[in-house]
Amino acid sequence: MFAVIKTGGKQYRVAANDLLKIEKVEANVGDMVEIGHVLAHGEGENVTFGAPFVDGAVVTAEVVEQGKNRTVIAFKKRRRQNSRRKIGHRQLLTTVRISEILLGGAKPTKTAAVKAPKKEAKAEVATEAKAEAAPKKEPKAKAAETAAAPLFKAPKGEPDDLTVIKGIGPVAAKDLAEQGIITFAQLAKLTDKDVAKIDEHMPFSADQIKDWREQAKELAAK
Repeated sequence: MFAVIKTGGKQYRVAANDLLKIEKVEANVGDMVEIGHVLAHGEGENVTFGAPFVDGAVVTAEVVEQGKNRTVIAFKKRRRQNSRRKIGHRQLLTTVRISEILLGGAKPTKTAAVKAPKKEAKAEVATEAKAEAAPKKEPKAKAAETAAAPLFKAPKGEPDDLTVIKGIGPVAAKDLAEQGIITFAQLAKLTDKDVAKIDEHMPFSADQIKDWREQAKELAAK
């Protein structure tokens, strides 16, 4: 059996005993972690897809090693403007060994303590807190209004042309505007927590958003 999981803004096809390097998970070597974002699972030609995630499906993995990826250098130069920028980035990685693919709310067979990734755990706690705080029966109009609420509050004034940023096209700019992001200054001030929120609710990876944030900082400073 295989599964397609999402973690750290990336998707992976995994099976039992696979070794996999993913973006850093807050856990010690030997700990078991749960990855609850399962996009699909199947065996052979029989595949079940989630919308976007499969209910009750969890992939467990054992942390084998904590390390870093090779250094990536980004160098940008603007002609005739005496502008140069060199940035080095070394991504923190966690090597895990896939243990089990659990379906239908099944529990892991290993007795080791199971720990959820820090980022996903926070999202689950926030979801549970909201569920407890919400009334049992909510009017349909109010429920629809809550579901449609944007992630951020758009500032007053004229919006910037976000398509100036490399990687943001008309469709992506429209999606960002619907979530309240309409200016370079907003993108430039996004915190890592904001990046995680966008990665969770929108079809953009954390790496994409961080790159847009760096470009926005230069545009907002002009």
